[in-house]
Amino acid sequence: MPEKHTLPCFKAYDVRGKVPSELNVELAYKIGLATVQFLYAKKIVVGRDIRKTSEEIRDSLIRGLTDAGADVIDIGLCGTEMVYYAVSHLNADGGVMITASHNPPEYNGMKFVREDSKPISADTGLKDIEQMCILNEFSKADAPGSVETIDVSQEYVQHILSYVDVSKLKPYKLVVNAGNGCAGPIVDLLEPHLPFQFIKVHHEPDGDFPNGVPNPLEPKNRPATSEAVKRSQADAGIAWDGDFDRCFFFSEKGDFIDGYYIVGFLSQALLAKNPGGKIVYDPRLTWNTIEIVKQSGGEAVKCRSGHAFIKEKMRQNDAIYGGEMSAHHYFKDFFFCDSGMLPWLLILEIMSETGKTFSELVRERIEKFPCSGEINRLVNNPDTAIEQVREHFLDQNPHIDETDGIGMDFDQWRFNLRKSNTEPILRLNVESRANHDLLDEKTQEILSIIEKS
Repeated sequence: MPEKHTLPCFKAYDVRGKVPSELNVELAYKIGLATVQFLYAKKIVVGRDIRKTSEEIRDSLIRGLTDAGADVIDIGLCGTEMVYYAVSHLNADGGVMITASHNPPEYNGMKFVREDSKPISADTGLKDIEQMCILNEFSKADAPGSVETIDVSQEYVQHILSYVDVSKLKPYKLVVNAGNGCAGPIVDLLEPHLPFQFIKVHHEPDGDFPNGVPNPLEPKNRPATSEAVKRSQADAGIAWDGDFDRCFFFSEKGDFIDGYYIVGFLSQALLAKNPGGKIVYDPRLTWNTIEIVKQSGGEAVKCRSGHAFIKEKMRQNDAIYGGEMSAHHYFKDFFFCDSGMLPWLLILEIMSETGKTFSELVRERIEKFPCSGEINRLVNNPDTAIEQVREHFLDQNPHIDETDGIGMDFDQWRFNLRKSNTEPILRLNVESRANHDLLDEKTQEILSIIEKS
């Protein structure tokens, strides 16, 4: 059987690469042709982020989509979740978001969904689209499709607002950091409907990213938000990545709040509105989420990390919410998709209802289940390192879970160790039951095994 060729910009979940060496207008045109043919699509939604190359890639992609016979709805500058919204809201056959999210400025990419905003990943069609592009296996339509520009932002904002009771929200002061990505214009549209005072940092979309590529998961990118919170004595800080499908939180003290604890709060909030619902969580850090879901009368469902897996598991279980510690939050009523605008509104609704500060809300959970945060280590042989860690702890009779990498649960602590999909990196997460010293001890114990392997 002949070996299949590959294109370096086609990844597990999306297309992403340097422009023009890995992704360019010629390939974008082919991707347009292939996407229509793969989906048998009549109507496709296209959106784009603020990157300097996004417009030329959009123009070429649209030319491919229309030459293949599909009508295109161009929703313009937007966040990824607005493509998800538009595909379902406008009953389109699919959608493409042109974005490289938090990658460096010289990168660009595309995220794909089919009807009902279901993701297209390597396992569900992205490889087929890639092979069509390599083999030039597509035909043009006799009559090209049309292009219509539609602004869905107002309807999208109303949809987002429907998740909270705006009348119960208190007039908090909030620092919002869009990182010069696409979140700023949506915050501006939400502002007249909300009682909050916004202090805007790096607010204007700017494809040069003068303040660095927006990725608040990187500690070096957090001080701008943290310091603004402290300087302005705000009640909370919120920061987004470039296409705002992830949002990150800072307490009124300027402390970064690990995404793990946000999953617990959102589970609690959604279960209060949907009693007895199911919550999907990833296996990296689990105890806090499981306890909150149980206390709130819900059912916790474990799932491998990754948006395609989470979305599929949510649909299978009709789950009301899914959360990953990486700051991806998925909502049943948002087409089982992830949103970076819903989480902060729901968190502020919890603050408003409880009257507690952000620090008061999280302190109890952090003390009860302290965690290491995700620690990455570059290793020569990830499989060997994982096996050595397994062997080291086996005689302590842990509960072993292999949903994603290896998880080992002991009475007072647990860990998950998993490989990166794309590079020789191990990702470690450790948590304990109210014991910071044990957490530190066991984290160092595992790291020393990894580093010797």
